[in-house]
Amino acid sequence: MARVLFINGGSEGHINPTIGVVQELISRGEEVVYFSIEAFRERIEQTGATVRTFDDQKFIKAFISGGRDYLLERINGLLLTADIVIPSILEQIKGEHFDYIIHDSMFGCGRVLAQILKLPAISSCTSFAQTKGSFDKMLEQLSIKIPSEIVKPINDKFQSLTAMVKEKYGVEIHSPYEVFCNPAPLTIVYTTRQFQPYGEAFDQSYKFVGPSISSRFTQENFDLTAIKGTNPIYISLGTVFNQAIDFYKLCFEAFGSTDHTIVMSIGNRTQISDLGEIPHNFIVKNYVPQTDVLQHTKLFITHGGMNSTNEGLYYGVPLIVIPQSADQPMIAGRVANIGAGITLQMQSVTANQLREAVDHVLSLSSFKKAVANIRESFRKSGGYHQAVDEIFEFKNQNHIQI
Repeated sequence: MARVLFINGGSEGHINPTIGVVQELISRGEEVVYFSIEAFRERIEQTGATVRTFDDQKFIKAFISGGRDYLLERINGLLLTADIVIPSILEQIKGEHFDYIIHDSMFGCGRVLAQILKLPAISSCTSFAQTKGSFDKMLEQLSIKIPSEIVKPINDKFQSLTAMVKEKYGVEIHSPYEVFCNPAPLTIVYTTRQFQPYGEAFDQSYKFVGPSISSRFTQENFDLTAIKGTNPIYISLGTVFNQAIDFYKLCFEAFGSTDHTIVMSIGNRTQISDLGEIPHNFIVKNYVPQTDVLQHTKLFITHGGMNSTNEGLYYGVPLIVIPQSADQPMIAGRVANIGAGITLQMQSVTANQLREAVDHVLSLSSFKKAVANIRESFRKSGGYHQAVDEIFEFKNQNHIQI
């Protein structure tokens, strides 16, 4: 049995794919100590892992203080979280032995912690993976559009922050890529090479295991019998960018007078009472058991987060993607590119366009065919079982105790 140190941030999209992985590691005899934020304690503890936390409010404050307008500023924000996260984790594991570390690919301190602790490292990538070449090219293209008087102080800040990390922790950071993508000798990617843009560009240190979908351990107040046999349309903008009362009302306008059954999840930042009168064919909840609902769904209107996109395609559901932020426009583009759905823009979409988009996707068999193909590749890829097979192979190669 090996002891595993698991480091993750605090969002559904980054936590959920790891739940099955942790359960599987523990079922195969590993002991897992999992660092995240307090909000996910119960969910992670139910896997059998030992949960420890860092201060999410201080973390967010440090991250935001780097700036929000440019990618380079967000990278600096991740570096600013080092003084929140690293001392807290080091203090809480003082005197303990670990055999290897698994860290989130977008959690800025994962690679640094692996080097401080001198542990074999595995990166857990819950979005599309990026090579250093593709990331540097993207960063260069974004930087060209920024005036030099803005870029220079951001770059100077990056240099001073990396110097601080070297001085305090003895770890050298050579590029923004190391901060934003946390490369490791093994990277587990929760999609397939088929869905990953330029999948052939990644070497064998990247293992594409497909969606990691497992029981969520949450008890939602939702009656699945109410939708069985109705083939509903499911609408959700995820858990982060879902404060969208105008959009939810637009959905009422688009589908309230149709024969479709609509299940709409609005998150916990919007009150159902704020939406006004709810059409009779709508079931509106703050939270629904998404993977359960998707198994009965004919169409998924989504923000295009990697988690939701993977789950929709895994259950064979065509998508209408309305990207909000982060990597969602890229994911939306990929969904459209493989023919598994279409993309709409939140800023300009009308009730009429939304209704026409639904009619279009539901009426063409090409969407169902494309979704069936990607579903097949997802199902064959192994998910969290395959992820743990790859982790054990990595252990073997690095002579880590079995």
